[in-house]
Amino acid sequence: MRLSGKTALITGGNSGIGLATARVFLEQGARVAITGRDQATLDQAVSSLGPDAVAFRADLLDPGATEAAIRSAAEGFGHLDIVVANAGIAGSTPVGGTTAEQFERIMTTNVTGVFLTVQAAAPYLRKGASVILIGSVHAVLGAPGYAAYAASKGAIRAMSRVLASELSLAGVRVNVVVPGATRTPIWSRFGRGPDGLAKLEPQMVRAVPTGRISEVEEIANTILFLASDDATNIQGTEIVVDGGLTSSPSGAPIYRD
Repeated sequence: MRLSGKTALITGGNSGIGLATARVFLEQGARVAITGRDQATLDQAVSSLGPDAVAFRADLLDPGATEAAIRSAAEGFGHLDIVVANAGIAGSTPVGGTTAEQFERIMTTNVTGVFLTVQAAAPYLRKGASVILIGSVHAVLGAPGYAAYAASKGAIRAMSRVLASELSLAGVRVNVVVPGATRTPIWSRFGRGPDGLAKLEPQMVRAVPTGRISEVEEIANTILFLASDDATNIQGTEIVVDGGLTSSPSGAPIYRD
């Protein structure tokens, strides 16, 4: 198994990409700690994951709670080998319709919260550890109405290179996985309703060269690769999982049909 004997911390591990990653890590022999804001979904997640998983309630907007959760996980395991800074939020912030508080909440959660997560985990990371941040294609797409979210993910892209430089001295790798549209529960939020993805998907896939969105397991398996010893000399880079949306958009069905 690719993660036998390793320990992992996954923020936002109670749903979507984080939960799928926890499942893959456990299947590959790791012990896993997950964090999340909602106690009910945390309880459900850890129950489904089994005895090698533990859960801690923490909101990235509360640095003290995040630090306490990471300390508890690391002390329980004895160390950390993998940190997946997956937790984050999205939201519409259109010009002319956004308050400072709305903008700051996204930036504080997605940028400051991620930095403080890595900082809190750093003392517990063993040599050879892997830190994986989660970016987004929104950092380069210029999608109208998502200035704060795009800015936050652009910041992740830049910050990862600094973190890689700093943590290289400790033998720790820092890389980024950049998902495109992925089949997760997030599509039911923001007023789209439970069938939000079903309504949007036919339009979205016309812009994706592979003609489909990603399954959550595909993102989780990419994170697994960077977490494993298969990636021991990969440092400060990004792996994009978006079906070619950002690399080769001219191959999309919208241009071929």
